Amino acid sequence: MKILIVCSEHSGKVSPFITEQANSIQSLGVEIDYFLVDRKGLFGYLKKRKALIQAIHDYKPDIIHAHYGLSGLLANLQRKVPVVTTYHGSDVNNAAVFPFSRLCMMLSVHNIFVSDKIRIKSGLTSKLSLIPCGVDIDLFKPIDKMQARKELQMDATVRYVLFASAFKNTVKNADLALKAVGILSTVELLELKGYSREQVVTLMNAVDCVLMTSYSEGSPQFIKEAMACNCPIVSVLVGDVPEVIKNLEGCYISTYEEEDVAEKLRQVLLTGKRTTGRKRIIEMKLDSTSIANRIVKVYEKVI
Repeated sequence: MKILIVCSEHSGKVSPFITEQANSIQSLGVEIDYFLVDRKGLFGYLKKRKALIQAIHDYKPDIIHAHYGLSGLLANLQRKVPVVTTYHGSDVNNAAVFPFSRLCMMLSVHNIFVSDKIRIKSGLTSKLSLIPCGVDIDLFKPIDKMQARKELQMDATVRYVLFASAFKNTVKNADLALKAVGILSTVELLELKGYSREQVVTLMNAVDCVLMTSYSEGSPQFIKEAMACNCPIVSVLVGDVPEVIKNLEGCYISTYEEEDVAEKLRQVLLTGKRTTGRKRIIEMKLDSTSIANRIVKVYEKVI
């Protein structure tokens, strides 16, 4: 089976959750190649049609698997190879992009939504699956907190909270996070920026808690990866986070009020305990191998 992944690239890089998913699928004996879109906006994608058709001619895939609605729309501008499209959240939550994602849903032979909230918002009721991105539990795993801090040259006495992204990412709502942490004393908020994947693992083990205050999400990898490291979590009611961390000790859902976020952080910092999030990830079959098997079943059904 030959699969052509169609997705965007940023500064020559593909989002880690896409490459890690592809690697897991490849480990099951599926042949994978990529067609990368290095342009932005609808017209930027459409201008890649000729190059995509040439790539299809050269590679001769059985299926095209597109990630995000605009990539899926581009992939469907040819009708020779069936297209499976995965929607990650911004392609449905963004009102300007959604009409193009909706058209993509109509054209794709199968659609994958990373959370049920996105599926419900899309309005689609057929030819679909709910499959979140999986977590590489061989990479994201617990290590000793003090060892992790030593590796990153972090102060052993400071209480650290890790924000879900770079502060400049407006969708992630850093303003709320900064205000909430500002209410607490002797707590430092770290932005997730400029780290390798391996360093992110170390960082999630070094901090006391991770924090998500986003306006919108699909099925955020940040939360699942933190769980795989047994890291405590405070998050607003967004994406599938409430379902994933439900009743998990050391993990809290807050409102968008800065006082409530601060209070939930305070509860985590008072206990200082790690969670059993890794066990939850395994029980829910959110590891990358389990997810890869589900996606391959979609491919087989399509073929």
